[in-house]
Amino acid sequence: MEKNVGGYDRIARLVIGPVLGTVSLAALAGYLSLAVGPLSTGIVAALFGLVSLVLIVTGATQQCPLNRALGINTYESERPTDAEETSRSRKAA
Repeated sequence: MEKNVGGYDRIARLVIGPVLGTVSLAALAGYLSLAVGPLSTGIVAALFGLVSLVLIVTGATQQCPLNRALGINTYESERPTDAEETSRSRKAA
């Protein structure tokens, strides 16, 4: 798979992921109540934990299957492609 997560998208995933993980662990330990409607704290905490893991993994690997399915690519390669270099040299001339 090619990288498709970068920039602010990656930073947000790597910040929000651990925060959600911490909230999930605090709820599972009984320090926080996350009950939402008919869902108990344990279920909501488990969902937060799962989302946390997904965000951390996709941020670290810079690959997200959902981004790929939706056609979203926030990753910018460090090296310009040949076509980009050609267009830059033509603009400079």
